[in-house]
Amino acid sequence: MVLLIGWHLSKVLLSPLIINKSNISELIKIKITTSFQSLSKRKGRISLNAQRLSERLSRVAHYVPKASIVADIGSDHAYLPCYLIHNNLASKAIAGEVAKGPYDSALAHVREEQLEEYISVRFANGLKAIENEDSVDTVTIAGMGGPLIATILNNDLDRLATVKRLILQPNIHAKAIRDWAITNEWKLIAEDILREDNKIYEILVLEKGEMSLTQSQLLLGPFLMESKKEVFLSKWQKESQEWTRILEAIQDAELSQEVKMKKEELEMKLQIVKEAIST
Repeated sequence: MVLLIGWHLSKVLLSPLIINKSNISELIKIKITTSFQSLSKRKGRISLNAQRLSERLSRVAHYVPKASIVADIGSDHAYLPCYLIHNNLASKAIAGEVAKGPYDSALAHVREEQLEEYISVRFANGLKAIENEDSVDTVTIAGMGGPLIATILNNDLDRLATVKRLILQPNIHAKAIRDWAITNEWKLIAEDILREDNKIYEILVLEKGEMSLTQSQLLLGPFLMESKKEVFLSKWQKESQEWTRILEAIQDAELSQEVKMKKEELEMKLQIVKEAIST
């Protein structure tokens, strides 16, 4: 007897398949094997993300003091807290998320890794994920703009009462964090910079204390200026080219007061970068 199977078991094959009864058991075996392999691959991805971070998050993890109690704000899938617990870099962790989708993903991931005893996933806005009784000593915030990170910190300064270290990874405008740090008496103890997937990221590590920075250090970062890694030079050369293009575009235009101020700001930044790169 001949059976016609239209679209073979969840589109494993993309064309109609004609088989005999004698082949059905073999077909089922293939389907079961395929499904098992697919599930294993999915589990492999989850385990890999918990055990092996991206280079960007690995660098963030590098600055977490051993045995810390960490609050990761904007934790997404909670990859960083899971990694910190798995590698004994944190004794406990909080994964804070303000968006429902990432919050659900973080919950699922922590359960998948069987770390509910060590990681508390909280649906909260910014530092409101932290309670005084948590005794959090380290806060990580990664993957946001510098002004947003500064706003998150500023909105709930009282939640930083027990915090000794901030590890912040802005995608853009790191200067906003340096400005915030000076105003709120936090000092830089380290900076890092890296390229990943054609994007350049800075990492700022702060502890409590007073700090003063020059205009050049505010823009470029004191530690980064000193090390002058290739990626640092590349970042600011590219920024300079963009600023030069903007200045050339408005060179002959009639400028409002606001645009004149922006022009002066760009010219100042260009001079700062030129001096930093050439020395």
